Amino acid sequence: MSSDNNHHRNSPSQYFQHSLELIAGELSTATGASPTLGQLLKHVGDTRKEATGDETPVHEVLVDVTEPRPIPFVLSFNNLTYSVKVPRKMTLPGFFRRRGGSAAADAAIVDNPLARDSYFTRTKTLLNDISGEARDGEILAVLGASGSGKSTLIDALANRIAKGSLKGNITLNGEALESRMLKVISAYVMQDDLLFPMLTVEETLMFAAEFRLPRTLSKSKKKMRVQALIDQLGLRNAAKTVIGDEGHRGVSGGERRRVSIGIDIIHDPIILFLDEPTSGLDSTSAFMVVKVLQRIAQSGSSVVMSVHQPSYRILGLLDRLIFLSRGQTVYSGSPKTLPLYFSEFGYPIPENENKTEFALDLIRELEGSFGGTKSLVEFNKSWQSMKHTRDTEPDRVGLSLKEAISASISRGKLVPGATNDVNSTSMVPTFANPFWKEMVVLSNRSILNLRRMPELFGIRLAAVLVTGFILATVFWQLDNSPKGVQERLGFFAFAMSTTYYTCADALPVFLQERYIFMRETAYNAYRRLSYVISNALVTLPGLILLSFAFSMTTFWAVGLDGGLSGFLFYFLIMFASFWSGSSFVTFLSGVVPHVMLGYTIVVAVLAYFLLFSGFFINRDRIPGYWIWFHYLSLVKYPYEAVLQNEFENPAKCFVRGIQIFDNSPLGAVPPAMKVRLLQSLSNTLGMRITSSTCMTTGLDILKQEGITDLSKWNCLLITVAWGFLFRILFYFSLLLGSKNKRS
Repeated sequence: MSSDNNHHRNSPSQYFQHSLELIAGELSTATGASPTLGQLLKHVGDTRKEATGDETPVHEVLVDVTEPRPIPFVLSFNNLTYSVKVPRKMTLPGFFRRRGGSAAADAAIVDNPLARDSYFTRTKTLLNDISGEARDGEILAVLGASGSGKSTLIDALANRIAKGSLKGNITLNGEALESRMLKVISAYVMQDDLLFPMLTVEETLMFAAEFRLPRTLSKSKKKMRVQALIDQLGLRNAAKTVIGDEGHRGVSGGERRRVSIGIDIIHDPIILFLDEPTSGLDSTSAFMVVKVLQRIAQSGSSVVMSVHQPSYRILGLLDRLIFLSRGQTVYSGSPKTLPLYFSEFGYPIPENENKTEFALDLIRELEGSFGGTKSLVEFNKSWQSMKHTRDTEPDRVGLSLKEAISASISRGKLVPGATNDVNSTSMVPTFANPFWKEMVVLSNRSILNLRRMPELFGIRLAAVLVTGFILATVFWQLDNSPKGVQERLGFFAFAMSTTYYTCADALPVFLQERYIFMRETAYNAYRRLSYVISNALVTLPGLILLSFAFSMTTFWAVGLDGGLSGFLFYFLIMFASFWSGSSFVTFLSGVVPHVMLGYTIVVAVLAYFLLFSGFFINRDRIPGYWIWFHYLSLVKYPYEAVLQNEFENPAKCFVRGIQIFDNSPLGAVPPAMKVRLLQSLSNTLGMRITSSTCMTTGLDILKQEGITDLSKWNCLLITVAWGFLFRILFYFSLLLGSKNKRS
């Protein structure tokens, strides 16, 4: 047996390939199909269900995870150091004058950028020379008090710190880990549960499967993967329950956390990072979460997580521990050697006391002492240098990165789109699915969310109908008199600005999805461009309905001109206005992270657009230093378009005969006097002017309003183009503003 083992160690890849062929052959014979991850899982289920006898059906254990085998993956990190600059706390009048400093020295500081930077800021070290490793099949837990650097270390390992800011090296199987490769073979579970509240557990995981699993996998196999994962997470009884939020009853806190883990492990990642997955949970729920993580590790993954203060039961599930104190390592090793470590340090752990609680209390006590934890840090270094450990398990031979990934895929790991060709220069693609597939899945998810919350669109439609009804009744059947012209101008200005203001409700839509979007795109679940296009496509049907409702409510009631063709153009310009307004608000939601701040900016900017639209002041009268804003105004183009649609008929007259006096002081004189005045004016001008003579046509009104440079169709096209421009800007705001990395 020993000779066999020696042979295996000498040829790890051959041994692994031989084992994989035997396992695959047995599974194929037993099931008639390729093995799925669900078949490799151990007994699963909820502790509560085991206690009550209501167990989730378990999968047969087909691989003995305790059998010694070469470790496919070893994630090593050495001498990780990360510092940030924080402003110094300063009080006046010492803001510019140091104690005991001269005015000349202070002036030198102000003149020297480097000196000024160091004077007003200080460097805070969040990680200081941290080293360790995480192995396949094990859970590495990072412990420490608040502010010790737990989350920072997880972010560093998960490549969530900008390149250049982090010193040290991180390798996988001895090879430097590229960002592109890490995104595909790993997953990061945030501390907050970022989920869509109106989707069920099963739907949430199914959408994750559509994003992360390759399209070469059939729909039925994706469903099988989701069902296996539901069983693995112990969520069978909650599969059809919505996630829920403050206003909708849903799953429990522990179940939400397991769903959050599930959506990130749907593609069966090789490395799983978690930031305090037990935070905010009761002891039973926390134990269940870590129990699930243990099963994930045993299925062939490396699990690295931070945890604040694990219970005794949770400690029994952990394989390796790293204790941090103010960014420094004070212990690194197995939980089993923790008592020996502190005993040799001079602080033996009492028999009946929780090891981690004792360790954390001691670390806090040392942090408050004069020397801090320096003595414990130095003792840990000497402990590590002497390799003083009772873990007598011999080191097992690892594989190269390409061999390990190939072997992992052969074992059934669902790395999206991966290939067994270890000689390939690009073993894994950046995204699991093509562009069009991502758009379809994103659109389906958005439509499902909208269907579950019809009140959102219903309120918006009601607001448009109420506004249209009020405008229709106020401006009912306007005549063709000079006053009717002024009333038409007022109606158009208010109607156009209303379409933009009613688009403001699109602001919180992306703000609510922002962190879900950032989590999903951080590990390449889909392209940002796919999200932008699907977001635009999903909004179009609603905008069409809103435009049609407003047009039907107002066009004939107000008595606008143009007949059917006029109505169609009126509908088109309304739709273009809703489209550009919605795109503008969507762009702002990508730039402004807060709802109230976003509303403030939207209201202010739209007010400026209306001011420079040409209604309050003609283009010819706008000062030259503000004329640029007139052309940037979103309201300008639809406003000019509807005016041209209304007044473009040269045969239609709006001022006849004595109506010429209506907008002057002579408007109050009796009609007979107006007729005599008109006759006198006619004689003076040498032309015949009667009470029926047309004095002002629609074209004259357009000239008076300064609408002469663009046709109505050009205005329509420009309005639509504004919408596309803001969608493009929205894309770049997502591209630049969702890096999801520390600086």
